[in-house]
Amino acid sequence: MKEKLKTLLNEKRYLHSIGVCETAVRLAEIYGADKEKAYVAGLLHDCAKNLSYEDAVQKCALLGVELDEVERSCPSLIHAPLGAKIAQTEFGVTDSEITSAIRCHTVGKAHMSLLDKIVYIADMIEPSRDFADVDMLRYLAETNLDKALLWTLDFTVTKMVKKGLLLHPNTVYARNQLIKNTL
Repeated sequence: MKEKLKTLLNEKRYLHSIGVCETAVRLAEIYGADKEKAYVAGLLHDCAKNLSYEDAVQKCALLGVELDEVERSCPSLIHAPLGAKIAQTEFGVTDSEITSAIRCHTVGKAHMSLLDKIVYIADMIEPSRDFADVDMLRYLAETNLDKALLWTLDFTVTKMVKKGLLLHPNTVYARNQLIKNTL
């Protein structure tokens, strides 16, 4: 898988994927999730990231990946649903937990599974990430995954609002569901 992934990604994105993979495995160990699934989902989460917008849209049409209105309007979101399909068609991934984690690693969704949460958080805290509060988030991720997820969703919502960009409804659903379940 690593060799094939190297052909799809530039070096920086490939190294990020290795970082997410290793971080996802560490979180899986902490929270009792399947480490092999965390490995594969973390490794392949960005397998469609280096495609141009035009190539990504064309590949979605070819593979039958339906994009919603927000995904069509925000090119950076297409790689997640397309990546889940590429994991199936080009890497032979048949496990629905793995493809779900890849599909929702960018915007989240309501009722995220443990693996979904792990890959979503691992993408934010892998070793090459460097932003204010990343060390606090890394600590939080290793002590309370749901609090780390809520912090990350809040961070994402705030960032998108400040930039005047669209919010994906799944991000709002994920946040609302998480808050409802923790009250």
